[in-house]
This record gives sequence, structure tokens and C-alpha cells, in this order.
Amino acid sequence: MKKKTEFEELLLRKKPAKLLISLNTEEHKYVTVLAKEIDCTYSHVVKLLDIFAKLGVVRYKKEGRVKYITLTEEGKEIAKTLDILMKKLSKLSKEEKKLAQPSEINK
Repeated sequence: MKKKTEFEELLLRKKPAKLLISLNTEEHKYVTVLAKEIDCTYSHVVKLLDIFAKLGVVRYKKEGRVKYITLTEEGKEIAKTLDILMKKLSKLSKEEKKLAQPSEINK
């Protein structure tokens, strides 16, 4: 089995995946907004964004004193794929919970 890359390790965690999905909108977002949206600390979001920037997934755009973050084209593709995957996993989780509940027939 092949060793996972740093990027794979990062995307398989909840917060980094949520961060990319949160960035996949037309709105301009900055770090504080992103941290609140994904329920994460400011410093952790900055660290994740720095990693994503080095990997070419996000870019910074400074307007005055505010630094906005946007996805690159590759970042948009990854975010879209992650969003689809998260929705499918959420749907499976809901179905699993239904199966785990005792049915009304057995009562």
C-alpha cells in the first residue's frame, strides 16, 4: 500500500475539508469568517490556509487591510468533489441511524 501524501492526510480530516467547502462560494471571505463558519480557531485556519496556498489550492487577495481568500481552479474542483462526498456520507449516516433504530413492527 502506498504512503499517503500530506495533501491526502489533510483532506481526510473534517476541518480542512469543511474549510475548502466553505470557500467554494462567490462571496469574498477572510480568515475570521471562515473560522466561525467551520467552528475552528483563527490560528488553525491560518495554518491550514498557508498549507493550501503552498499546494496551490487557495490564493490570497489583499484589499486595504483585509486579506481575502479564494480558491484556485484546482481548489474549486477539489472543494466540489469534497462537497459531493460529504453529502453522500451524510446521507449514508442517516440511513444507518434508521436501520439501527428498533422498528415499530417488533413492538
